[in-house]
Amino acid sequence: MKFPNFKDLIIFEDNDLIIVNKPPFLASLDEREGGDINLLRLAKQYHADAQICHRLDKETSGLIIVAKNPEAYRHIAMQFEHRKVKKVYHAIVDGTHIFEDLLIDLPILNAGKGNVMISRSEGKKADTYFKSLKYFKHYTLIEARPVTGRMHQIRIHLATQRASITGDDMYGGKPAFLSKIKRGYRLTDEEEQPIMKRFALHAKESTFTMLNGEERTFEAPYPKDFAVLLKLLEKNDV
Repeated sequence: MKFPNFKDLIIFEDNDLIIVNKPPFLASLDEREGGDINLLRLAKQYHADAQICHRLDKETSGLIIVAKNPEAYRHIAMQFEHRKVKKVYHAIVDGTHIFEDLLIDLPILNAGKGNVMISRSEGKKADTYFKSLKYFKHYTLIEARPVTGRMHQIRIHLATQRASITGDDMYGGKPAFLSKIKRGYRLTDEEEQPIMKRFALHAKESTFTMLNGEERTFEAPYPKDFAVLLKLLEKNDV
């Protein structure tokens, strides 16, 4: 898979930080299998001392903060550790759901090998707020604001509400097909491909304190696949 030039991913840059819009299917860091290109490697080619301050799942697109020096890395890492970074994600989920600042506070246990589960006895505290932004006939655009940063937190918390993220087969999400939403859509003999070839989750914005003490909010535009799915829903699934 061809990834864009790192420079083209940059939303903001100063002497300490680079804010990037990570494309889907690009790992944040080195994966256990190794070999594959990832955001950290691209960042280090651009700036030798670059460090990724947090990570997103490989399929998740959106905003990532990259530090250009150890001081900046510590400054951002401490804000994540103390839950001072305000993160906003957008997800398209299966079904119509009315969430008005719904708090899901189910503890998450990391069982290893990429598997997580809800466990009240052994899990670590995990809090996410959910708000419905747009309703369609078969889908809902959701805003998620995770307070903690557990692995797969938004995905598994939505699944507990029977609102699995579209295309997230690990947590019960179904792929979105044009034939499901478009009236009179004619299937050809070829097997129909889903509109999005991943789960519909995007890290939309982050608010945090810069090294000079100023609080800033940065926003990452939707990637093409997310924007196309949303446009098709707005046109056909109302």
